[in-house]
This record gives sequence, structure tokens and C-alpha cells, in this order.
Amino acid sequence: MTLFWVIIYLGIIAFLGYLGYKKTSGASDYLVAGRQIHPYIMALSYGATFISTSAIVGFGGAAAVFGMGMLWLTVLNIFVGIFIAFVFFGKRTRTMGFHLDAHTFPEFLGKRYQSPFIQKFAGIVIFLFMPLYAGVVLMGAAAFIEQQLSISYTTALLFFTLIVALYVIMGGLKGVMYTDAFQGTIMFIGMAILIVYTYHILGGVIDAHQALTDMPVPPPLAAKGHNGWTSMPTFNSSYWWVMVTTLVMGVGIGVLAQPQLVVRFMTVKSNRELNRAILVGGIFILMMTGVAFTTGALSNVFFSKNINNISFSESTGMLMEIVPGVTVTEENIDKFKVKYKGIAPGDKIDTEKEEVQKAGKKGTIAIKAVGGNVENIIPQYIKQAMPHWFSILFMLTLLAAAMSTLSSQFHAMGTAIGRDVYEQTVKNVTRSNEWSVYISKIGIAFTIIISALLAYILPKFFGDAGIAIIARGTAIFFGLCAGSFLPAYMGALYFKAITRSAAITGMLGGFIVSALWITFIHDKEAKALGICNALFGKPYLFDNTLAVVDPMLIALPISIALTIIVSLFTKKFDETHVSMCFKDIA
Repeated sequence: MTLFWVIIYLGIIAFLGYLGYKKTSGASDYLVAGRQIHPYIMALSYGATFISTSAIVGFGGAAAVFGMGMLWLTVLNIFVGIFIAFVFFGKRTRTMGFHLDAHTFPEFLGKRYQSPFIQKFAGIVIFLFMPLYAGVVLMGAAAFIEQQLSISYTTALLFFTLIVALYVIMGGLKGVMYTDAFQGTIMFIGMAILIVYTYHILGGVIDAHQALTDMPVPPPLAAKGHNGWTSMPTFNSSYWWVMVTTLVMGVGIGVLAQPQLVVRFMTVKSNRELNRAILVGGIFILMMTGVAFTTGALSNVFFSKNINNISFSESTGMLMEIVPGVTVTEENIDKFKVKYKGIAPGDKIDTEKEEVQKAGKKGTIAIKAVGGNVENIIPQYIKQAMPHWFSILFMLTLLAAAMSTLSSQFHAMGTAIGRDVYEQTVKNVTRSNEWSVYISKIGIAFTIIISALLAYILPKFFGDAGIAIIARGTAIFFGLCAGSFLPAYMGALYFKAITRSAAITGMLGGFIVSALWITFIHDKEAKALGICNALFGKPYLFDNTLAVVDPMLIALPISIALTIIVSLFTKKFDETHVSMCFKDIA
């Protein structure tokens, strides 16, 4: 039955991808969907691109660790990611992009600042670093498919990657946006049912939240600043810095400079369509992130009440994972007495690891119930708590979330190398126009391979328990984009006095600071990369609060300062160019 619905779903995706292919006749169609997309499709495409398995699986799992405080990210997602983005960035981007004849985000910046270097630099950053974001999205989808279909992670990853590759390479942005709208609809339905069913099995809204509030915080988490599942972490604690600066602010602010989202503004024919898209986008984001974070936190209540077959590590005091095993009874105790000293009725034995879980040692929080692997919390919750028919629907929901985001990421990466690097490098303009779409398709294929390799390697590379790989990978890329692009992008839209030199300096400064902070100072990434340890003999340079301060919090202010200061002392643009850029902008 599961396979039947998956085949039906993929058949519809294939048809929509083919429809996009048939309606794509040139570079404008392939890159910005001909600038004629319906506002409903645009809003769902924007939302479905924004929300991926990263938000549902990665950040939903993070909410099981940090609690309801993660809902502040939902607030930022709606206020900044939808309202601010559409009203204050989207309208000007659409109008200015039309007058500049820009088809990609790097091309928009390059033409606004009359700088081929800016266009190529932005294209290279996207091409080199977006595979990290795409890789963690692939991880979330493959992990869920692995558990639901009982196949290997590698098989699930390969199968899923090939499906997305097919319709992105064929259909261009039209194919991507048509499938996004369909996938967004499935996502909305799936998440609506999930929150209703979650409250149903937990005894209603009031009882569920009261049970979550009453749950004790394990000492290891309390020592890091955890104050409870419905409270914010202690200010200035390691948990506070990770949740507020990396997960909430990193993604909540970084969304404004996401290339795959910015290009959506250039696909509609007027600002009126953007106004009509705001309500649809806001409701969609509320249902996606609000439900994912709430369900992730409430999964603690479910695991604490319902999961018994969990192996217990006497040495660490941690409940490790849901395991296949047997319960010791009066009838079968004799067969275990010799091997397991002190065994008693009610104890549970992990038949794979041959570990004993003593009677009464039951799961207390979700992250313990899945072995410290944050990415497994939501898939295991669905598998353990929900009926089988919903597991099928939710698998389609996650497939839709991952495919919609990945298709846009792959399209952005491919066009970055084809339109923004190749066309700006070749001498023959006519030849570049003929070949740019072809090069973009090759670029898409290449970045798909790189992203899949990262999805295969990252779980091994960041293998230590407790690291939310998906959520962190997303936050890293969002923060990198904010530090590198946001000041130049905002300056392009609002400040006529920003100079070419200032934009270049700000972009380079933000990028360099972000890269250095990730490599040498931010604890989780610096430790995993190992470069700092190789050069200086320690995993990261500063063993204090700086180690948990997100790179964006440092890089973005520096990038803004550099952009403003350099603008004061460098040559301004010709008034004719500035007037053309701001034409029809009040």
C-alpha cells in the first residue's frame, strides 16, 4: 500500500515536471518562469522552498531538546521571512529586477552595482556552499524513507536524489514551481493532521502542555542552561546562545538573503501579486514550523509515557535507543540467569547489543529515546505514535518538503554556475546566451552529486550524539548568506549612496569573517573540521562564550559597518544608472 501511494505521488510530480518542460522555451522561462507565475503558486513555492525536512525533521528534533522556546523561530519566520521579505524586499526586488533584466540573485546584485565581480563572487559562494544546505535536506528525507520503507540509508538517498534530479534538470523554474505548489498542498494537509492527532493522543491541548511543563529536566541538560520544556534557557548559558543566535536568529534573519527565495519575487508580473501572496505564505509557514516545533517538544510527553523497550546504559545513565528486545519474565528467566547476573523479571534485554535495561528505567525525554540523534526524533515519533495510514501520508509530506526545497536549491546552484559565472567569464556573448542554460543543467547535475555525497558523509563526519546536523547545517548556510549578501542586498534596494567598492568590501568582509569563525572559533564546526586542532593543537581557539556565539552575530555587523564606511569614501554611481534602478519605486 505504501509503495502504491508513493508511485501515485511520483507520477503526479513527473507530470508537473513534464508540464514545466513543455512550457519552458528560453532562458527567461528556465530562470524566472517567464515572470508570469500566479500569486498562489508563487506563495506556495516560496513557502515550500523555505520549509524542508530541515525545518520538520531537523528543527522539529531540535525542539524536542530545547522545548517550546523554538517557537520564537516561527515568529521570525512569519514576521521577517514573509511579511518583511514580501513587503519591504520583495516588491522592490521584483520592480528593480525587471528594469535590470536580472534573472538570478547574483545577477541582480551584479547589475545593480555594475560589477561582474559581484555577480561571479555571489555565484561561486552559492555554488560552493549551498550543497551543504542541500545535503542536510537530503539527509532528512533519506533518514525518514529508510525507517518507513525498511531499506538502507544509502539506497533511500540514491533513490530520492535521482527523482529530484530528473524534474529539476528538465523543467527549469516552471517545473520546480508547479511541483512546489502541489507539494506545498500535501505538506499543509499532513501537518494539519499531525498537530490534531498529537493533541488527541496526549489528552488534549491543556493536558499535553501541562504534562510537558511538569516534566523534569535531566541534570546534564540543566547544567547547560535548560530551564524546562516550556521555558527559555538561562540567559548567557551555552543552550541560550545555541538556540537564540544559531537556530532562531541565524535562520530567522538569514532567510532575507536566501538566493533561491529572492528569485521567487522576480517570477510574478506585478507587486499586486506579491500582496495577494502574503496571507497564503504566512498561514503556510505557521502550519509548517509551528506544528513541527510544537510536535517536537510534545514528543517528550509521548516518549516518557509510552516507550518501554529502551536500552539503558548504567555507565552513562542515558537511555540510548529504541531496540528490538525481550522482556524477562518468570517463565523465561532461567535462560538469562547465567549470562546476565542479577537479572530480574521486568528487565528488558537488547537482543542486538546484549545490554540489559533494568525494570523501571523508562524513557524520559525524546532525545534519550532515540539515542541522542536529534534527527531521529520526529521519524520515530511518527512511527511509534501515529497509525500506519498517517505514516504513509507523513512520508509523502516529508518527500514533498524535501523535494520542493531541493529542486529550488539545485536550480539556484546550477544557474549560479551557468548564468552568473559562465556568462560573465566567456568572451563571446552570443555563445554564452546559447550555452548558459546548457551549462546550468550541467551545474545542476554536478551539485546534485556533491550534495548527495555530503548527505552520505555528514552523518559519519558529525557522528557524535547530540549534534543536530540538519538544523546546524541549515543555520550555517543561512548565516553565511546573511553575512555575505544581506547588507549589499538591502543597500541595493534602499540606499542610492552605496557604492560598488562598498558592496564588494562588505560582501568579502562578511564572507571571510563567517568562514574564519566557523573554522576556528564556533565549537561544533571547528571541532568537526579539525583545521584549528591541526594548526593550534586545540579544537577551537576560545574556551568561553565566544565558542557558542553564532558566526552571523559577528559577520553581519562587520559587513554592515564595512559597507557604510567604504561608501563614505568611494566614488558614487552615475545618476542615470541609479535613476534606472529605482524607476517606479516610490
